[in-house]
Amino acid sequence: MYDCIIVGAGPSGSTAAYHLAKRGHSVLLLERERLPRYKPCGGGVSPQVAEWFDFDFSPVISKRVRRIRCTWELGDEVEAEVPADEALWMVRRDEFDYFLVQQAQRQGAELWQATQAQGIEFERDRWRVETAQGPVEGRYLIAADGGRGAMSRWLGLTQRHDKMAAAVEIEPRVTMPDDALIHLEFGLVPYGYLWNFPKADGYSIGGGVFLADKKRRYDLRPPIATYTEQFGVEFAQEKAYGHPILVWDQHRPLHTQQALIAGEAARVVDPFTAEGIRPAIFSGLKAADAIHDALGGDGEALPRYTQTMQAEWGQEMVWAKRLATIFYNAPKVAYQAAVKRPQATQQLIKLFNGKQTYASVTQRAINRLSRGLLGRKA
Repeated sequence: MYDCIIVGAGPSGSTAAYHLAKRGHSVLLLERERLPRYKPCGGGVSPQVAEWFDFDFSPVISKRVRRIRCTWELGDEVEAEVPADEALWMVRRDEFDYFLVQQAQRQGAELWQATQAQGIEFERDRWRVETAQGPVEGRYLIAADGGRGAMSRWLGLTQRHDKMAAAVEIEPRVTMPDDALIHLEFGLVPYGYLWNFPKADGYSIGGGVFLADKKRRYDLRPPIATYTEQFGVEFAQEKAYGHPILVWDQHRPLHTQQALIAGEAARVVDPFTAEGIRPAIFSGLKAADAIHDALGGDGEALPRYTQTMQAEWGQEMVWAKRLATIFYNAPKVAYQAAVKRPQATQQLIKLFNGKQTYASVTQRAINRLSRGLLGRKA
């Protein structure tokens, strides 16, 4: 029997596995895919995550980027420099995720890959997980199997209504310049944006709708095809990956009897930027803390995990949701009043890197956008 079974070897699950194993606990990491596996994702990572580990991520950082270019309908561009100590990491998710898993294994975590959890049951004082390799037992359980995984439902922690976003992405391999930029386009997609995140060997180009009107259907492929032309990429020649994103929408319970949910299963994705990697890792870190304390006899450790995630991440997402609502409902005004301001990109980078809070900038941004909307109506 293991101290903890973790279902899902993405950033949240592998982070929890790493920190629990490092503290001497027996950990089993279950992953339904064979690693490394492709994961549709722009691959932008905040360097803040380095603060939560004691190893070097350099082997899986494809590129560090210090310049960002924003456009409205492919024109009206604004470009900004990112400070050297805040350069954004660009990663390939198959490499990045597997690297985290390997670090957990080096600490003693056990990995069962290509092994899907088929059911769970709580027996006396432990969880029993049914798998294709047979049943396995653990004192505690972490569900980190993604937004569409079954674990949250089996644990009774699924909410009736989820906030759904959607994204489509391609990953063309091209020869890259040394001074590659992050490109963000705000005028071609309703309620979202397009992106081009450079890697050492190509791009991750995609688009997302993050504040969707449920009565409408959105086809992201035509605007992405238009967008890729400026980079010399033919959309039709690339394999496109579409995927849903479950973003944070409201506070919810993240624990039950001797079990927690983390990562996208806990709906931690930022509703404004759709950033998912940093919050997933943060939730895995806090989940590991909670399980460690619970194994030490702290009966309030798991409820405290829910409280901690609400206080340290959920409250930020309240402000992120407010900003998303006004920004994506009036994107042209938002672009002129906010994005094109000289300090706007620096503030966005600081948000992404955890050096500034949504609460500290959103009210000012909302006031500016509101003035812009009033001016337009006048």
